[in-house]
This record gives sequence, structure tokens and C-alpha cells, in this order.
Amino acid sequence: MTDTRYLVHGVFWPAPPGTAAGGSAGPGPYLRLQTPDGTFREVTLDAGTRLGFRLAAEGKHCLGHHVVHGPAHRDHVLCARRAPAVRGHQCERCFVVDDSRLIHGFHRDGRVPPGLRSYLMQPHWLYVATFANGASKVGTAAELRKWQRLAEQGAVAACYVAHAADGRVVRILEDLVTRETGLPQQVRSAAKAAALASPAPAGWLRGHNAALAASARGVVSRSGAEGFHVVEENWSRPALAGPLCSEGRRHLYPHALAAGSHGFTITALCGSFALAAIDGTGLEFVVDLGRLKGRSIELGQYSSEVPAVQEALF
Repeated sequence: MTDTRYLVHGVFWPAPPGTAAGGSAGPGPYLRLQTPDGTFREVTLDAGTRLGFRLAAEGKHCLGHHVVHGPAHRDHVLCARRAPAVRGHQCERCFVVDDSRLIHGFHRDGRVPPGLRSYLMQPHWLYVATFANGASKVGTAAELRKWQRLAEQGAVAACYVAHAADGRVVRILEDLVTRETGLPQQVRSAAKAAALASPAPAGWLRGHNAALAASARGVVSRSGAEGFHVVEENWSRPALAGPLCSEGRRHLYPHALAAGSHGFTITALCGSFALAAIDGTGLEFVVDLGRLKGRSIELGQYSSEVPAVQEALF
């Protein structure tokens, strides 16, 4: 056991070898933890990882803000006051000074700082992502985040439909696809978790995604817009996500991650969603580790409470 309190910054997926931003070592996904002195610790979330922790404080705290200097360079500025989070995972001050909040209006007014402009003027990808129940969305990814963007969202199947010269063009295309096809630009985390508890057949999901991607390609092809070209490219899902995206008997994790002690063994990971086994149950559960983001935890040999009536879960 340890009494060190860590502030959770979320689940991250490094780019694998062979991708534009990938290294040679091929590190796996990890839970990023901020220590009390402002440094970071990474807890790897491979298959077989035993993760035990207890919630050490109530509520969520600010994770700071980002200052963007260019396509591959940004500073993460920690919240000096360690203030409670009031907007997402930020305090009011960090929200106001965060460069990232200006991204979504860039294609309408163009008013962004020089560093963020440099980031947004790199090539971007337009994609269609499908989740475990068939719910789908259209989205964008910067050149250097092409693979991770989909991995971190927990996509089960995805296709790239256009490669744009910059972030302004790709967001114009994104809005156009939403307007013409009805594809949303967001799918709630709770819906993704529920879908992973009972995934649709893999073949159907791939076909559904391919059909939606073809429709999106048709929309952008007829748009008359310039500064992009249509592509037909499938996204490669991480192997670690496979068991969680396959059909099987599993259940939503029965405990809230806002309080108490928790401990389980991870067998698969899709985005921030873990397929986890609780000791003594013989059952597998879908746990959304993203719900820990902004919360304070202590690591240790903790265990989740065994559900009182296991039959009720079936």
C-alpha cells in the first residue's frame, strides 16, 4: 500500500511502430498520474495488469491547460492552485487560457494564437468511427495524431474518408458530413461502455462503418470544396482491444469510480474501457477508466467488492 495521492490525467495510447508518429519500442497504453510534486508516473495497462486503487478525495480537480507552439510541440501547464474542476476537467482560469478550446471555431473565425495556427495548418484526416453497438460519428485527426485519436476514443471500426491540407478545411468537411448525413461529431462515453458489454457482430460493424464512410465520401466529393482529396483507408484497431470488441458474456462494472476501493485484473483495453476480472467472481466487467480523470487516487493492493447477487447480473 502507499499513501501517495496521484491526480489521474487519463488513459493514453502511444502511436505504434510503423505509423507516422510511432517510435520503435511500441509502448502500450497507460494511465497517466500526476504526483504531488508535479511530475508524472505512467502505469502500463497491458493484458494481465492488476490495477488496485482507492479514491483519496471527493470531486474532480483541474488538470491544467495547454499552450500550443506547433504541430509537435506544446506545453502542459499544471494548475498552480490545484483548484476544483468546474468546466470538464479544468478550473475557470485554466479553461479560459487553454489554447485547445479555440480549435473548434477556427474554421469560422480564424482567430487563434500563432502556435495553435501552426498546429492547425498541418494536414488533417477526416474519419468515420463506429462503436460496439453501431453508433457512429464523423471526426477529425491531426497528421501526428492520426492513429491515436481513434484508439483513445475506443472505436471498434473506422475508416478515413478524406485527407485535408489543414485543420480549417477538414472542419468544414466535418460540418458538411454532419449536415448532409446526420452523423454526429460525438458519442457519449456511457453509451460506448454499455455497447461494449454486448457488442454487435464484428462483420456487421465493419460493414456498417464501410457504408457510412462511403456515404461521407460521396458528400465531400460533391461539395465543391478545395484543399483535400478523398481517401479509402481502414484504421487498424489495436490488438489489445480485440477481446473486448468480440461477442461474449460480460457486464458493466457495478461500482461507481467516484469513491471507495477498487481492484481488478485487466484482460483487454479499448480506448479507456477495460475488460476486467474481479477476484472471486469468475465474471468479466467493462470498466470505464476514463471516469477516473481528474480524481485523486492512492495505488495499492485494493480489491473491488464482489457483487452481492451475481445472478442478477445475467
